[in-house]
Amino acid sequence: MGQRGLDLLHITARRQIDMFHRIGRIVVRHPVWTIVAWIFVAAGIVATAPSLPSNSDQSSFLPKSYESIQAADLQQSAFPSAFTPSAIVLYQRSDGGKLTPDDLKDAARITGELGAKKIDQVQQVVPGPPSKDGRYVLGLVSMDTKNAGQPTQLDAAKTLRSDAKELTKGTQLDAKLGGSAAQGLDQQDSSSRANTLTFVGTFAIILITLLIIFRSPILAVLPLVVLIALVFSTANALIADAGKLFGLQANSSTSALLIVVLLGVGTDYYLFLMFRYRERLRAGDEPKVAMVNAVGRVGEAIASAAGAVMISFLALLLSTLGFLKQMGPALAITVAVTLLAALTLFPAICSLIPPRALFWPSKAWLKEPSNARFAALGRGVQRRPALFAVVSGVVMIALALGTLGFKATFDLASGSMPKTQESMVVQTEMQNAYSAGAAEPTSVLVTSTGDGRLDTAALPAYERKLSAVQGVADVQPAAISKDGRTANITVTLKYGSATDQAISAVGDVRDVAHADAPPGTKALVGGMSSIYKDINAAVNHDYRTVFPLAALLIMIILGLLLRSVVAPWYLMASVGLGFGATLGATVLIFQKGQGHSGLMFMLPVIMYLFVVAIGTDYNILMISRLREEAREGRDPREAASRAVRHAGPTVAAAGFILAATFATLMLAGNSLLTEMGFAVSFGIVVAAFVMAMFFTPSLTALIGHAAWWPGHQDRKSPPDVETVDARELEPSAKN
Repeated sequence: MGQRGLDLLHITARRQIDMFHRIGRIVVRHPVWTIVAWIFVAAGIVATAPSLPSNSDQSSFLPKSYESIQAADLQQSAFPSAFTPSAIVLYQRSDGGKLTPDDLKDAARITGELGAKKIDQVQQVVPGPPSKDGRYVLGLVSMDTKNAGQPTQLDAAKTLRSDAKELTKGTQLDAKLGGSAAQGLDQQDSSSRANTLTFVGTFAIILITLLIIFRSPILAVLPLVVLIALVFSTANALIADAGKLFGLQANSSTSALLIVVLLGVGTDYYLFLMFRYRERLRAGDEPKVAMVNAVGRVGEAIASAAGAVMISFLALLLSTLGFLKQMGPALAITVAVTLLAALTLFPAICSLIPPRALFWPSKAWLKEPSNARFAALGRGVQRRPALFAVVSGVVMIALALGTLGFKATFDLASGSMPKTQESMVVQTEMQNAYSAGAAEPTSVLVTSTGDGRLDTAALPAYERKLSAVQGVADVQPAAISKDGRTANITVTLKYGSATDQAISAVGDVRDVAHADAPPGTKALVGGMSSIYKDINAAVNHDYRTVFPLAALLIMIILGLLLRSVVAPWYLMASVGLGFGATLGATVLIFQKGQGHSGLMFMLPVIMYLFVVAIGTDYNILMISRLREEAREGRDPREAASRAVRHAGPTVAAAGFILAATFATLMLAGNSLLTEMGFAVSFGIVVAAFVMAMFFTPSLTALIGHAAWWPGHQDRKSPPDVETVDARELEPSAKN
């Protein structure tokens, strides 16, 4: 690259810095109008936003191209009045003994009365078979399959559960409601409790931590009030608008994540800004000038960090899983609104409050602290960068070895709520009393590919071949559609639908069903085990597409920020090591330590995006400060030392708060959010306290000037601080 190219890079860099200075000047000069504009725009967005529907139907996670979804569609069209239980009433004696003839009569009567109530969405309620041990009997409830997982069916499940318990009064029976509709209802209730616990825990952690950091009640309360009162409501309304525009639906786990992302990331950006504002005040800037320079200096890092997070979340649009495809835009919108607040709303509010009042009662903002610990860490990085790089790298590699034991589990229902929920109790008791796969059987649909009807004479031999498959407990004779073109063969597996054995068995069922289908027919295998097998295939697809794309886009952002093609490579390598260490530690804790059969199937994808995207935030903040120190004429090792000294406290505080907020997900009481909370919080700790604090500055110090090739952003240049007359920032001043 010639001198002209280098000069263009420097001009571009200055323009970006000037852009954030201009934003700071406008906001600080017109703080009241900025705040008023936020309030009016937020009120308008919230007032006009539609409600966002929720869906807990797991089959909706997959597109129509997957066999399990095609089978479900064929079953619905060929057997529109077929009985498919959406809910199951499980009857047993109150004393746990065997059912008597009178008990069986009571169960049949209650089942009939439930059907006679004509509950909305309920199509039929029919008696089911007793268990082999004589302790249980079932009532089977069918609902409109078009509304599976929708709020109307959750309401129907709630009514069914209440009515069944009421009707058992005066008998020796207990009635519990299970099945997919009941699981959706329990997921909803569990999610509400999880959201409350997450919100309270996150709020308390942020408030206490900010009080310790700033020793000022105003600075501690300010971000929470702003983020909750304005940013959260605005983001939620925009998510609802996007949902209506693009046909997206919410999932029960998304709300808890939105709370954590909003408060955690929003507080991080607030800390980035306020630490720099306090630094400029200590350097002698007038308050308004200090805020302009704070926005100008740290605005590029905040915008780049937010851009990396948003792009990573938007990469989820390429996912084939509806859950992730719905979650990605929602989280990206949340981060976008948070970024806008960090660059405009926070500076506007803080510039209205005199520093003595803003930082009251603390006076620590008046003088530069020694930062002795971070200064010592910085000197260590300066003297022995190779040692710090090797030790931190070896620690991450050692933890990453745990990924070799990773196994996935696909039971999202039981993973997203405690085992004590009623629908989970029903699932467990049915697996023990009946065949484990009885609650969610597999359907093999055989349909004619020609113009004629099926040759039903060939079906008994076909059924015998299916019954011989390893893992199959029972095969029911085929039901034939009215037009005679499609047969539905119910296959009961020996295993619970979400287990590894069931997913493996349904794969074998598919192989036999496809290979031995009668001539002139096509076979499709449906049911929950088939859906889980397709979800597994979809996750593997996401590993091959979402991961590389997110990494590539983040590298592009880093390249544009640093004007370098060298630094993004080792920065992404460090983040990749952090991801491996996080997944390995999660496997060791939950699979090896707590004996979990596996981790939730989507956890690596979510963890990758959070750890890679948010972990990059801290790398960006540290490398930006390192570049800033280098541009003041310091050599690479000294620049790394000073970057650790000055940016280290910000990274440590922000990393602690964000890790602690994600850790509150572990209070939710279900394995999905517990695993997610641990994994992401651990990953953020690694990103902040290993990668950003040691690995990245050490490598940059070792690589030296070559790290900034071809832009050479580390060469000496004028400081990124504007000389501004404070009078220019008064609203009445002339431009």
